[in-house]
Parts: sequence; C-alpha cells; structure tokens
Amino acid sequence: MTVLVVGGAGYIGSHMVKTLKKNNIETVVFDNLEKGHLEAIKDTLFHKGDLRNKDEVESVFQNHKITAVMHFSAYSLVGESMEKPEIYYENNVFGTLNLLNAMKKAGVKHFIFSSTAAIFGEPVKLPINEDHPQKPTNVYGETKLAVEKMLDWYDKIYDIKNVKLRYFNAAGADPSGEIGEYHETETHLIPLILQAALGERKHITIYGNDYDTKDGTCIRDYIHINDLTDAHLLALNYLEIEKKSNFFNLGNGCGHSVKEIIAVAKKITGKNIKVINGNRRPGDPAILIATSKKAKEVLDWSPKLNNINTIVETAWKWHNGTAKKWKKNYA
Repeated sequence: MTVLVVGGAGYIGSHMVKTLKKNNIETVVFDNLEKGHLEAIKDTLFHKGDLRNKDEVESVFQNHKITAVMHFSAYSLVGESMEKPEIYYENNVFGTLNLLNAMKKAGVKHFIFSSTAAIFGEPVKLPINEDHPQKPTNVYGETKLAVEKMLDWYDKIYDIKNVKLRYFNAAGADPSGEIGEYHETETHLIPLILQAALGERKHITIYGNDYDTKDGTCIRDYIHINDLTDAHLLALNYLEIEKKSNFFNLGNGCGHSVKEIIAVAKKITGKNIKVINGNRRPGDPAILIATSKKAKEVLDWSPKLNNINTIVETAWKWHNGTAKKWKKNYA
C-alpha cells in the first residue's frame, strides 16, 4: 500500500505522515509548501506541486503507484474566507476536483477527507452528531461542505469510496516534540496563548466574555492531533475492509472555555500570561462540542490523549523547543 498525503508538510498532514511511517505504510507527500514545512517530513518521499495545477496533480499519480489518498490541503482561516472567497473556492473546491479526477484517471478508489465542524454552522443541539443540520456560516465551511457533496457523487458515479472526518478543534503536538503546529499567521487559541507565554506576543485577547456559558467565554471541544491521525489510520483500514463510504465527527465530547485553557496554560508554563478582553467575533458560537459515538462504534476509535492538560503540555513542549528553531529559519 502507498498512501498519498496531500498537504503532508502542514500541521495535521505532517503528523499523519509520521503515523503512517510508524505503521510501516509507504507514504508520498504532495505539497506546494505555501504553508507547509519540509522540516516536518524529513526522509519522506516528497513531490512538490499545487492542487490547482492539473498537470502537477496528475504527475504524482503517473510517478507513483498510489492506492489511497488522504487530503489535508485546504485554506482554513474563517475570517480570510469571508474576505477572499474566490481563493477558498479555487483551492478547496477546484483543487479537490483536480485531485479526484486524477484519482479517477489512475484508478485509485480510496479517499480520506479532512473535513470540519464548520459545515454545521450554529449548533441547534448539543453535542453535535453526524445528523446535525448542515448550514455553514462562513465560506470556509461552505467549501468543505461542497467537497463532501462532490465526494458523494464521485462515489455514486465513479465508485471512489471515501471517509469524511469532521474535526472539531485540532490541538497539541506530537509528544516527541519534533513536530507541531506552526503557522506564520496564527489564529488558533492554544498556540496564541503559548506564544504569549514565551513573550512572542504582548498578551492574549479573549473575544467576548459575555456568552451564555459558565464563565462567559466560548467553549470548544479540543482533540489531540495524534488522536486525529489514529482516526485516519482506522478510516484507511475501514475502506480496505468494508469498501464503502462513511462520515464521522471527531472530538472528545467535552468542552473547555477560553478562560479554562488560559488557566491550564499558566499552570503548565509557569508564566504570567497577560489577558485582555475584546469584542465578540461575528459567527463565533458560544459552545461547540461533538459526540464521536459513531466513530467509536464503527471505527473502534478511542482517543488516548484526551486530557486537556496533556494536549497543552505537548503543545508547550513543541513551542518551547523545536518550534524556536523553525521560527529562526523563517524569520
């Protein structure tokens, strides 16, 4: 078996590559390095290319005997998607169309898609299960939903079987500290807090402290990156054995508020992190919590690093260690 990891030099993709190689699965990475980092995929077969370029996409299938594809290459900033919708449709939808057509041409039948809780929009019930209404409130979520629908048709018409994995808040880093989350423009809460702890930011801003929650701040379901990659591995096995499409929500089933995450980070880092209050951001739901009952029952998936302290500890080990070297390289 040879798995093509599209976007494999990015945050989630690079952790997936490490998991695949740990399980002795031959891996090929396809990435344009716009946001990915070669340091994250050392000694991995690498093919530089862009999903928006049909010839570059087809060439990787011509040069390697691919048996399954995992797709992580998407623009994912909600705010940016509302300012530049055209680049989100071009990369996330058109790029995936190129990928699926290249798979069809090469006869590759198994596809695992990195989807998102953003396809659901404002929650009407909690916890959120797979049957929750799908009404995205931003272009990013809309493009992911468009791809999910595209996958349904490519399954029915071309028999390309897929598993859609809808993440909630991916967080943490590989416990080794070798790879982790590094974005030149950071928007995720835990890295922002840890950057403040390191003195790389003057403070952390809480966007809204008047929500209808226990402490007034938003509550999110954080899931460790390695638990996500384990789910992808199980999804790959599911496709190999069952040969049918499916979809799953991935979360820990419990929520933590912004203030709680800051308190955990202060305890773990031993740093006094300055906090200021800001206005609510448009489209931020008060609470987002998943139920992953289906994934546990069908895939036999069970999160192992689901304690919030463990999630923050692994992220801190990364940010306080190897990440500093990466930042120097990209300064």
